[in-house]
Amino acid sequence: MDQVEKMATFSPMNLLVVDDESNIRKTMKMFFDLQHHKVTTVSTPKDALLEAGLQIFDLAFVDIRLGLESGLDLVSSLLARSPWLKIVVITAFASVDTAVEAMKRGAVDYLPKPFMPDQLKLVLERVAAIRLLEQRINLLQDDLDRNDPDISLNSTYPPMQRVIELARQVSTSDAVVMLLGSSGSGKTMLAKLIHRWSHRSDKPFGVISCPSLSQELLESELFGHVKGAFTGALRENPGRVASCEGGTLFLDEIGELPLSIQSKLLRFIQEREYERVGDQRTRKANVRIIAATNADLKSAVASGTFREDLYYRLDVIQITLPSLSERCGDIAEIAANMLAFFNAENHKAIQGFSPGVLKIFRDYGWPGNIRELRNVVERAVILCTTSLIGEELLPDSMASAVQPQIRIGDRIKLEKIEELHIRRVLASTSSVHEAAEVLEIDKATLWRKRKQFGI
Repeated sequence: MDQVEKMATFSPMNLLVVDDESNIRKTMKMFFDLQHHKVTTVSTPKDALLEAGLQIFDLAFVDIRLGLESGLDLVSSLLARSPWLKIVVITAFASVDTAVEAMKRGAVDYLPKPFMPDQLKLVLERVAAIRLLEQRINLLQDDLDRNDPDISLNSTYPPMQRVIELARQVSTSDAVVMLLGSSGSGKTMLAKLIHRWSHRSDKPFGVISCPSLSQELLESELFGHVKGAFTGALRENPGRVASCEGGTLFLDEIGELPLSIQSKLLRFIQEREYERVGDQRTRKANVRIIAATNADLKSAVASGTFREDLYYRLDVIQITLPSLSERCGDIAEIAANMLAFFNAENHKAIQGFSPGVLKIFRDYGWPGNIRELRNVVERAVILCTTSLIGEELLPDSMASAVQPQIRIGDRIKLEKIEELHIRRVLASTSSVHEAAEVLEIDKATLWRKRKQFGI
């Protein structure tokens, strides 16, 4: 079985059949159901446009004669609403002229009646091939547009190894995933990997940063809006939920989501239903939700700023990413990956880091986690004029922040000893829960201490 056939077999499409003959609709639906595709059948252009407004279709079969109306006009209307849609024109009155006109209107294929099942199967394979090429182009474009280097998943730190294994396991399901961890620890990258490992990998992956938008714009970005829904809404916006149909939507810093939108998100997670801003029509979408936060959501629930029912709905599977300072044994490999990325981006051939730089990397606390390491490496690559990155290319704040080995009884603040002890306990235990038990404090207190010390 070649790649196109695999795609046709394992990636069911959402199909729309528009024909005014009931027998044709029933026959085509029966055939497509056997091929495990989702099928919607309608008899009029009005119903076709209504369905196209409620769900995302991959392929539409449109009869040229629909009673007194023209299927060719419907082709233009469908494509104006859904530019990605592939349309196959079907007719019992086949001619070269109608075929040419259908292609001019945007149809990808032409099927004369009567047609056999093998002809329908061939059309599906052709469309699957087109979709495969488009996905390859999109992946190539993603590589060209990529602004960040890949983060190494190889780790010598057992808790990080368990994080990766758990992420691989949950990627095969459609369950909601909650990613926890301090800012810059790689939650967005892990969300992308879960999507890449999932059966949704050939569908879109979208990201919304909840704190970056006002309440009005955030709801519009999430669910979309109709033209004129609010001041400045000059055109219709389908929203990220619709644009990620079949794929994954990552909600970063979910703790900053306004209460008024939390109820709507809860409904969407439970019912897969939503309304665009300014529109009363209820829509459905098949989108997996991955959320992330560096906040203590339990405290937010207790204070009334986060809905308890949404918290438990989001907390189906929880994955906590360790901070970079806890993964000190992984820093050299992560930095090497970043060096290779920024070498290529800046057309340089820097071979590595000096021993002194690697020691500072191991000893530094990395309050900004992987994001801070990225910025440090990028800055060093830009400034470097030799084959190795030396200590002189690091920010002054890094060298001053790296302290010599601290011993009990040294003339230092008690707070510094507390920070060092917490860091070492976290590095030697397999989970935050175990670390809290060793320290004989509750997890909420440990969370506050980690935030205080930037761990």
